[in-house]
Amino acid sequence: MATVSLTVNGKAVTANIDPRTLLVQFLRENLRLTGTHVGCDTSQCGACLVHLDGKAVKSCTTLAVAVDGASVTTIEGLAADGALHPMQEAFREHHGLQCGFCTPGMIMSAVDMVNRRGHQLDEKTIREDLDGNICRCTGYHNIVKAIAAGAEAMGKGTAPVRQAAE
Repeated sequence: MATVSLTVNGKAVTANIDPRTLLVQFLRENLRLTGTHVGCDTSQCGACLVHLDGKAVKSCTTLAVAVDGASVTTIEGLAADGALHPMQEAFREHHGLQCGFCTPGMIMSAVDMVNRRGHQLDEKTIREDLDGNICRCTGYHNIVKAIAAGAEAMGKGTAPVRQAAE
């Protein structure tokens, strides 16, 4: 067994885990944060994306013990005080989901995209940056619209760009 201590969605957590435990398993099984999905187990689909120290990572190929001491934000950690994050709201408003399985990873990727590239994102940039996120239901049209709208809303300061509490 190994001890891992992380800050997850602004809260300190410590647990004794098998050293082979993946971050996605730790989040889902130990912390019951089931918004982070397991889609492929090979780091191809992006359903497991979380923010690790402010950067998007695929948690299905990241060992929890390897990120001991880090700050993790999951999809559950984006909403604040009962209000959706602007990117979450944009996905809802612009129908950027169908079955919803890929949606948490898409949203986490989109927030990372805005944090890296800024609030004015064109369609080409959004589509290129979504490489590594797979949606099996849609043609991505509404996802791209939702990301553009969410990026604009984040830029207007309708709500803070949130990461795990510093």
